[in-house]
Amino acid sequence: MENAPGQPPASSRNPRRILIRGTNWLGDAVMTTPALLRLRQSFPDAHIALLTPEKLRDLWRHHPAIDEVITFAAGESIFAVGQKLRAGTFDTALVLPNSPRSAIEVRLAGIPNRIGYARPWRNYFLTQTIPPRAGAGKMHKRSEAEIRKLVAADNRQGLNTDSRVLPNAAMNAHQIHEYLQLAATLGANPEPVPPQLFVTPEEIAAARRHCGLETLTGPVFGLNPGAEYGPAKRWPADRFIAAAREIQQRTHCVWLLFGGKGDLKLAAEIESGIQNSKSRIQNLAGKTTLREMMAALKLCRVLLTNDTGPMHVAAALGTPVVVPFGSTSPELTGPGLPGGATHRLLKSDAPCAPCFLRECPIDFRCMNGLRVERIVEAVLAINDEVTRAPGEVTGLL
Repeated sequence: MENAPGQPPASSRNPRRILIRGTNWLGDAVMTTPALLRLRQSFPDAHIALLTPEKLRDLWRHHPAIDEVITFAAGESIFAVGQKLRAGTFDTALVLPNSPRSAIEVRLAGIPNRIGYARPWRNYFLTQTIPPRAGAGKMHKRSEAEIRKLVAADNRQGLNTDSRVLPNAAMNAHQIHEYLQLAATLGANPEPVPPQLFVTPEEIAAARRHCGLETLTGPVFGLNPGAEYGPAKRWPADRFIAAAREIQQRTHCVWLLFGGKGDLKLAAEIESGIQNSKSRIQNLAGKTTLREMMAALKLCRVLLTNDTGPMHVAAALGTPVVVPFGSTSPELTGPGLPGGATHRLLKSDAPCAPCFLRECPIDFRCMNGLRVERIVEAVLAINDEVTRAPGEVTGLL
């Protein structure tokens, strides 16, 4: 007998041991947390395990949606992962990535109910394939010819590329809904909730000591000028410097400067450019573990950041973010709850944005159109809001 429309198959309506095949990148992983929280609501007594890359293991520490974290190392074979999962005797697998490999892993594990989006080269390995979601956003990479055509038309019309502040844009296109729809196949509520991560008071206290904040006064702000995907996602370093200097002059803040090991040169340049007093800038680039970075982000009253993994982490920890968007789309991958008002997302009116390219083939007008004054205004606006109603924000000294 066929299932009623929108209902999960009878064999997966009351799962007891659920495996979630998690995503491979930091920002994507954070965007899956609403779906995981909804699953926990629907199945409070089920054992929920998450399969995740080793590099993301600590992201899930203390997360109430997860009972068990299973990891795989870079380069670990698909057969080794499948064998590892067999020991879990899972009855249901929810496959969040769209890759063939992720579907094969759960098939090799012998999990009887295997659910994921329908995609070429992997449907055979799933027992239930979900069609693409109506209203789903798509990342169309523009060709250089397409970009030049759009820019030429824009120049003829005399349009400007001044920046504008968006609400935490767009409701239905956001990636969060992709994961929620998969969870809904098991009967979970598909309505979004804010992404959430958790750090302990002990971790926050340790971060305060590590950052040397115990003897300082003033608000703590964060600066995250890097982006792994490529230079097209990065607001120029000289503009980060100019904005940070202006904000520090007006608020007497302490800056925490974030970045990975690949951002050391950029972080040193920015530290040198904004440094008025060494104690007012703490360069953490390349010096923190994932958990230490999370605790330090929780300390911040606001984070000025590019569109990158730490942006999502900060928002999920309750830290407001200000984000210049260029080659990517806040409608698809913006931080926090889609449609929320906590964060300030800025992008220019450049006609070629978003292009979803790693490098700009022309003049980088999308990011160059984001004026320092607008970024400063956005950071100060959040600072004013927190000052009036600090609530549980921890970025106060």
